[in-house]
Amino acid sequence: MNRLLSGVCAGALMLASGAGTALASDLPGKFDGVTVDVKLIGGQQYEKLYERIPEWEKATGAKVNILTKKNGFDIDKELKSDIASGSTNWCVGWNHSSFAPQYTGLYTDLSKLLPKSEIDAFVPSTIKAATIDGKLEMLPRAQFDVSALYYQKSLYENADNKTKFKAKYGYDLVPPDTWKEVTDQAEFFANPPNFYGTQFAGKEEAINGRFYEMVVAEGGEYLDKDGKPVFNSEAGIRALDWFVNLYKAKAVPAGTTNYLWDDLGQGFASGTVAINLDWPGWAGFFNDPKSSKVAGNVGVKVAPKGSAGVRTGWSGFHGFSVTENCPNKEAAASLVWWLTNEDSQKLEATAGPLPTRTAVWDWDLQQAANDPYKKEVLSAFQEEAKHAFAVPQTPEWIEISNAVYPELQAAILGDKTSKQALDEAADKATQILQDAGKL
Repeated sequence: MNRLLSGVCAGALMLASGAGTALASDLPGKFDGVTVDVKLIGGQQYEKLYERIPEWEKATGAKVNILTKKNGFDIDKELKSDIASGSTNWCVGWNHSSFAPQYTGLYTDLSKLLPKSEIDAFVPSTIKAATIDGKLEMLPRAQFDVSALYYQKSLYENADNKTKFKAKYGYDLVPPDTWKEVTDQAEFFANPPNFYGTQFAGKEEAINGRFYEMVVAEGGEYLDKDGKPVFNSEAGIRALDWFVNLYKAKAVPAGTTNYLWDDLGQGFASGTVAINLDWPGWAGFFNDPKSSKVAGNVGVKVAPKGSAGVRTGWSGFHGFSVTENCPNKEAAASLVWWLTNEDSQKLEATAGPLPTRTAVWDWDLQQAANDPYKKEVLSAFQEEAKHAFAVPQTPEWIEISNAVYPELQAAILGDKTSKQALDEAADKATQILQDAGKL
């Protein structure tokens, strides 16, 4: 994972996989009268791709029936409910590299349904991460995620800001390269309730993932080499205190503990946030005057370092899968291919998300040649990809997140100390892993 995009740029060799049953020339195929039931992730950065579904319907004669379109955390809960109740006879579902280990048994092996040449067209590390227990359980869409830092350039160009900041903190006001500098600048820029220094998603896996990468940046571990939760360490306390102290200083919005990704995207685009750690899928949205008040004023750079000299780099990617119980797997696989093929990846990459097909990454670089903002975005995310790391590869990751995040919230809101919250969170996470037979 931590060499995903740099591997693309180096033109890494493709990963060999088993031959599929379909021929590339047969795609997308003909499926007259077939209806494919699907469950998709929804949200601003994901929607444009779904406009290609009618083209697939016209080409194949099949119909797509969207049963669900929810954010990733809610659709995860729905998929688990379907598994528990045996209601898995729909066909195509959302998947994500961080969530996928939970779904083994739900999704089928796509390498048996699609041509090898199409699978080989993806970045090898994404195919490796999408292969669980020997099964290729999803095809990655152009939504490789690792976060870089977006900021309002005019704040750093303002002479008055520069003078006052230097007088207060003793160093020049430039876009931050450490999380300590983010703290200083967020507090400096904040003018609540009208303007905030920064923000963070404060619930679900969103806050746990951010906490996880901050623990790493502080020199700690979330799980040790034996899989035991050890985030209630000095490094963990420093990581959680970063969130706690910004909230206490009112440098972040009061409602941030209820925020998820769309809230952050809309917040930065509203012009009321100075610095925003966020995903590549928002890059186009932030610089589009139709959707953003900061268009033309957006800078992008690699994520900052923690006190251990390590940059934050929590990463993963979205994809599509086909269920084992789908009544027409060939049609479903064709739709998954369609939503991840070169044309689809180019459509998504145009708005900022990073592609997962080698050829589309090369195309994306060419498109940026005469676009200074796009070049800045790609340069920042290329650099950030060198520091990318996945979540702990345990099927219990999301269950642990669901137990840990209320404790993180309790510390942020001042109901518990960081040490109390982390000790209780670690106890809960340990119990989950013991119950699963992992400890």
